[in-house]
Amino acid sequence: MDPHTFKIVFVTAPDLSCARTLAHKALRLKLAACASLVPGLESHYWWNGEIQHSQEVLVIFKTCTDAVPELRTALLALHPYDTPEFVVTDITQGDPRYLDWLRSHVTPNPIAL
Repeated sequence: MDPHTFKIVFVTAPDLSCARTLAHKALRLKLAACASLVPGLESHYWWNGEIQHSQEVLVIFKTCTDAVPELRTALLALHPYDTPEFVVTDITQGDPRYLDWLRSHVTPNPIAL
């Protein structure tokens, strides 16, 4: 199994309601097999020339490489931030049963882009 087939996508959201909306959209479109929501994240960052901080929810999507472009388009269209976090990293190892399950639940539709 090619380790570059599977991805983790990190997206922050301003609150739990928004994070749930993003997660459900990705799942309904079959662009991710799983979305884990991590509330209580405190982010510190540069914005408009100043250091800012805010409470956020981290959404961790488990998906496949071929779904990433459509996932990005779908999530950024819904996201309230001007510059949302959308960071992708490889899953380099995993239990084969989990990776098989992941692959079986992601069905991107690149024509929809």
